[in-house]
Amino acid sequence: MGKVSRKPHVAAIILAGGYGHRFGRDTGKQLVKIVGCPMLSWSIAAFDAVDDVGLIVVVCPEDRMQEYWAQAVDPYSFATPIAMAVAGDTRQESAFNGLEATPSEYEFVALHDGARPLIAPELISHTINMLKGTIDAEGAIVATPAIDTLKVVSSDNVIVGTPDRKAFWNAQTPQVFRSNIYRRAHASALRDGFIGTDDSALIERLGGKVLVVKGTRDNIKLTVPEDYAVLSAVVEKSSRSKHEGE
Repeated sequence: MGKVSRKPHVAAIILAGGYGHRFGRDTGKQLVKIVGCPMLSWSIAAFDAVDDVGLIVVVCPEDRMQEYWAQAVDPYSFATPIAMAVAGDTRQESAFNGLEATPSEYEFVALHDGARPLIAPELISHTINMLKGTIDAEGAIVATPAIDTLKVVSSDNVIVGTPDRKAFWNAQTPQVFRSNIYRRAHASALRDGFIGTDDSALIERLGGKVLVVKGTRDNIKLTVPEDYAVLSAVVEKSSRSKHEGE
């Protein structure tokens, strides 16, 4: 099925530039198969299912572009146009390269980790709509409330405080921003030599208002080998539920 006829306003930038050293495979993790499909394909498919998304930019290592396209894109009938951009030495550089490959006609950009294959299209749409519906906000990110007790620890490994965890959230992706402020934020970070731990940090340092959308704890990022079993189990359970409901 194709996209709806109205003009989409969002470009999705999927960051797939990591080599997955912590995952322990020389071939990386983006093409690791989960229930028969490369992990990267699951992430692409989620954004492909969102009507507001009119372009998907996959950011990956230059020497693996053909491989990624052949295995994660070409075998699938994605309705959304897909482009590729070269990954940088850091996540922030990769995000910037993806932004540079995004035409200025898109009012919003959505950044997502290619290694988070369980993101639901409904949550992507909800995050986009939350930002679109809040005129004075520059961004909206998916996150989950912290559930573990947090400790503030000194450099010599001594606990110096126990903050109220109600104020802390675990940031995930997607993170959606108005394109104009996101471009300015990258230009400012580049000029000042600032490196953020996520995309939202670039907006925050300019005083931008970023909303939090409550996500799900199964929107995990594949980082270490034990994450694979969790991801596979969730996808298999979801697939069985869909088949049983048909």
